[in-house]
Amino acid sequence: MSMLRSANGRGLLACATLVAPAAQESYPPARTVDQVDDYHGTKVADPYRWLENVDSAETKAWVEAENAVTEKHLAAIPARERLVNRIRELYTYERRAVIAKVNGVLFFSRNPGLQPQPVIFKQAPGDASPVPLLDPNALRKDGTVSISQLTPSDDARYVAYSTSDGGSDWMTWRVRDVATQQDTSDEIRWSKFAGAAWTHDAAGFFYCRYPVPKQGDELEQANRDHKVYYHRLGEPQEKDLLVYERPDQPEWLFQPGVTDDGRYLVISVSLGTDRRNRVYYRDLSRPHGAAGGDPAAGIVRLLDDFDASYEVVGNVGSTFYFRTDLDAPRGRVIAIDAAKPERANWKEVVATCADQLSGASLVNGELVLNYLHDASTRVRIVRLDGTPDREVALPGIGTATGFGGKDSDVETYYAFTSFTSPATVYHYDFKSGESKPWFTPEIKFDFAPYETRLVFAASKDGTKVPIHVTCRKDVKLDGKSPCLLYGYGGFNIPMTPTFSTQRLAWLEMGGLFAQAILRGGSEYGEEWHQAGMLGNKQNVFDDFIACAEHLIRTGYTRSSKLAIYGGSNGGLLVGACLTQRPELYGAAVAAVGVLDMLRYDQFTIGAAWAPEYGRSSDAAQFAWLYRYSPLHRLKAGTKYPPTLILTGDHDDRVLPAHSFKFAAALQAAQGGDAPTLIRIETRAGHGAGKPTQVLIEEQADLYAFLTKALGLGE
Repeated sequence: MSMLRSANGRGLLACATLVAPAAQESYPPARTVDQVDDYHGTKVADPYRWLENVDSAETKAWVEAENAVTEKHLAAIPARERLVNRIRELYTYERRAVIAKVNGVLFFSRNPGLQPQPVIFKQAPGDASPVPLLDPNALRKDGTVSISQLTPSDDARYVAYSTSDGGSDWMTWRVRDVATQQDTSDEIRWSKFAGAAWTHDAAGFFYCRYPVPKQGDELEQANRDHKVYYHRLGEPQEKDLLVYERPDQPEWLFQPGVTDDGRYLVISVSLGTDRRNRVYYRDLSRPHGAAGGDPAAGIVRLLDDFDASYEVVGNVGSTFYFRTDLDAPRGRVIAIDAAKPERANWKEVVATCADQLSGASLVNGELVLNYLHDASTRVRIVRLDGTPDREVALPGIGTATGFGGKDSDVETYYAFTSFTSPATVYHYDFKSGESKPWFTPEIKFDFAPYETRLVFAASKDGTKVPIHVTCRKDVKLDGKSPCLLYGYGGFNIPMTPTFSTQRLAWLEMGGLFAQAILRGGSEYGEEWHQAGMLGNKQNVFDDFIACAEHLIRTGYTRSSKLAIYGGSNGGLLVGACLTQRPELYGAAVAAVGVLDMLRYDQFTIGAAWAPEYGRSSDAAQFAWLYRYSPLHRLKAGTKYPPTLILTGDHDDRVLPAHSFKFAAALQAAQGGDAPTLIRIETRAGHGAGKPTQVLIEEQADLYAFLTKALGLGE
């Protein structure tokens, strides 16, 4: 096994006195500084500010020293090697995912099992079998370069694809000739947070990029001034046409798209992660300007009120179909004719209903609508006049994704998965209404003894909070089972049933997996989301705590056997709940967490999260952020449970300094003998694109940590 790449620190919370930890672990010292900030009259110490410089020699030395501490702890756990071997064995099965079918050519990814990265294949009507098109494993020996996006041209002659190096959000775009399977000379750098959109003639594509960052600041520098460009094939990036920019709005983000008929460029305009957006368009059938001219020439601001979310589903002529939450918190579909854009002319096509409308596409001249019912997928097909056609029969309670295609297509593909079934890919025929498996994975695991139950907890204010509990059918509700409680609760993101290969090893050991459906997500519409954002964020933590208490009260587990786990915004969730109710859990795992709520907006794309969290520069918002910020709620001498912090050394979405500072402060505050470990993966970012072996080792370490912390086998 490769040496664990992790770190762990020691330090101080928001005070000036170093508290020596009583833990059995011996942590390397972490220097403290006399940094104090004044937030609207409140003085807040930040003794580990130096750890924000993640590439400094001092920080690297701290990381290196902590690597040894974490590795020593994990290496002493008997279950670790067995878990690595078992998870590797479980991963040894073929996995496929359809990307698109364009002009008769099917593009899909395939991993036969243990390949670091999946390979992209194409299969044209004349191909006897699939042909490899792109192999990211050839780009770097350690498998840390991944393909993050791939978009075929309308004639399937080219694919524009982006690669991510070491898990970074930064993407480099290239173009591959599908017939020759060779790259063209095209290369585009400094792109983030947007895809590519080909013009109908396949002469080039629209994309977004940021200004070139200062050398050495690529990781920490705040991302501002997103711009839309058009790249013509064969031209150097320096000659790309600037299509749209807003220097007066440096935090705006753009997402370009081209309608199926090739007539319109559509630009979705958003302010960070705010669900509300604007929609602009340009009629590509009319020539507009040239490089160096007015970047806004020909741009029509169709929707510019920033009053709701508007997702373009498709168009028929000048009529655009939108999925929106305007006057419909759970979503509906409306039609807007660009020739008559006044609101009085808008038409409702599909009214809102009790279920959340989470996705929509226009295929075969019909609307394919993806709904959530208690966080599980239901798919309905509706004609463009709003008449219901049929419902797609799904295998059971789970998550269905896909249903992409063009208005003229008569088929589509989708994947279905659940907590106890890996993703099966289906082909759907609109004419017959039949779904047939296109690819069925074969994994060596007996799923028969397991089931998923839907239970409900009552939050602090009485709100019913759903929990999906996956366990053996014969589980005894005697409080003796180890339980891993997972949550997210934010950014309008739903927590639906999903499959995890490595989680099977946890179930085999007798563990339970519980996924909480918290406010802040989109499972029950925009009202559910807003109840867990900004000044209502404490509701999310109350929901998660209520789920933990419910699992204990009903006999699924007990405090000493309960672990909480979350990543990114879910890492914030774990940090907040850990500091608010440390006695409630037997262990905690916080991955790539947002843990310093007073300074998160100073780095990378952090400012984009302000619509969800608020900002410390605002006095009222500072008050609620400071009240729950995990870094600032640690209390010296408190007995915190065993805690594992996970991050990547090149996470350019949530800067790893969040985890560094929190680990140092938690180790200093620890008043008991429970370990606080931080595992830092090298050449890794926020989580996407990790090689298979890295995923195996990381998850084996996570579960090994839990076996010791929760006393599995005792």
